[in-house]
Amino acid sequence: MPQSPSVPLSRRSFSAWIAASAAAVGGGQAALWPRAAHAADAPVSSRLRIVIPANEGGGWDQTGRALGAAMLASGAVGSVVYENIGGKGGTIGLAKYAEKYDADPDTILMSGMVMVGAVALQKPAVTMAHVAPIARLTSDYEVVAVKADSPIKTPKDLIAQLRADAANTVIAGGSAGGVDHMYAGMLARVADASQTLVYQPHPGGAEVVEALASGKAAAGISGYSEFSEGLASGKLRAIGVSSKRPFQGIASVREQGVDADLANWRGVLTGRKVPPYRKAALLAVVRRATATDLWQKTIKQNNWDPFWLEGKDFENFLETDTAMAGPLIYLLKLKA
Repeated sequence: MPQSPSVPLSRRSFSAWIAASAAAVGGGQAALWPRAAHAADAPVSSRLRIVIPANEGGGWDQTGRALGAAMLASGAVGSVVYENIGGKGGTIGLAKYAEKYDADPDTILMSGMVMVGAVALQKPAVTMAHVAPIARLTSDYEVVAVKADSPIKTPKDLIAQLRADAANTVIAGGSAGGVDHMYAGMLARVADASQTLVYQPHPGGAEVVEALASGKAAAGISGYSEFSEGLASGKLRAIGVSSKRPFQGIASVREQGVDADLANWRGVLTGRKVPPYRKAALLAVVRRATATDLWQKTIKQNNWDPFWLEGKDFENFLETDTAMAGPLIYLLKLKA
């Protein structure tokens, strides 16, 4: 089957939903941080459960546990427990959350672009329509890394190798349909290799690092925080980042001549049957947590960007993101 002509693909060229959601929120992003909380504010909840739809150690786990620690530091909750439910880009955790905690006013769910993409790719029975948005928290970028002694030195080298032999150029990343997979699809599309892309999904960043170190993958895609140890030790070498400008000393893929940029987001959801007054209380807990010094320090340490959005603004953003995920999966020809 003849392939479509190679078309440079960037977030601007395929992410019309981002522009649409920005218009919908009507300036809701003007303040990246919520208003500071008062130390004298009384606790909103005695005990809160955070369901993390991924294994321990990955980006969702890092974000969820950091949020829980900030909630405790803010005094908004008395105690926090964590429940990890990994698998299939968060769709297993999503389904179990909807089944078990749909009306639970003291349990929240971590979510993000990975889950939106996985739902669009896998088409599970339980979708984003089965949960309710609370707040969007952060965004971060995709790092493309290779083994330290890899002959691939730049993004253009990776594109050239995909063009020459995509079937034997394995790219490792997170769950199928997630943001890592999407970015691999973007690079493959630039290389005119969408039909032959070999993407190797893993449950977490540690497994992606191992795939690179063992030679099972030619390149890996994950968040900076998940690659940072491997990069610092010299086990891995970063060849580019999906931001529009350099990030943590890593040149962007775009500025190296490959038109492909993308940002990931993470946020918090609740059950669809949780009453409005309780949703408002949960939002207050999250708002107070993200106003703490601990949370802002964590943001800097993990090199996340604050990406706060709440209420109807976040609801509009999530609806648009969800609506556009299916066309994006089709455009990039991603396979489960």
